Amino acid sequence: MAEDQAIKHFQELVSSDLTTVDPTSIQIRANALVARLKALNRNANAATRACKQATTEARHDMDQTHLGLQNLLYEKRHLEREIDKCRQFASIYQDVPLYSLSEFKTLAPPEARSDDVLQNVHQLMLNRLSFELVERQRLDQKRKELTAQKEELLKHSKLKLATVESVKTQIESLMKAAADIQKRVDELVPALPPSTATTPAPT
Repeated sequence: MAEDQAIKHFQELVSSDLTTVDPTSIQIRANALVARLKALNRNANAATRACKQATTEARHDMDQTHLGLQNLLYEKRHLEREIDKCRQFASIYQDVPLYSLSEFKTLAPPEARSDDVLQNVHQLMLNRLSFELVERQRLDQKRKELTAQKEELLKHSKLKLATVESVKTQIESLMKAAADIQKRVDELVPALPPSTATTPAPT
């Protein structure tokens, strides 16, 4: 390497017999070797800094990769827990009373009970639930209509009852007024004496 060669030249320069060598030449060689060593030192420092920078960047990339891996593992565990929850989840549809399969085959639309559907357990259950929903909505609408009719009939019945009660009250008032008038008439008009039988005059 360049550093080893520079050191070797220094050792040769120091170990040589300086008494037979021109001092100026030694000075020039020594200065050249020192400059060479300084340049080598600068290059070594630059290489060290570059190596540290590359190491830092590589460590940063590795940390980012490790963090990404940890995030993926966390997400994987989260998804696995969610999958387990879904597998253990008891859906409410299991407790919903449905039309029996024979009733479904009779009442449901043909496209909802085709042969392909009947052979697919999952699709069959979906179609039965959809049919149940439609039927309940239809029956609920019918119930609302009947309730509205009932309310209307009750309303008319209450109106008629109120009219009857009003007429009854008026009749009672008239009867009472008539009784009062009759009583006053009886008090004002003296009772007529009973008519006596008269004998016809002789002709």
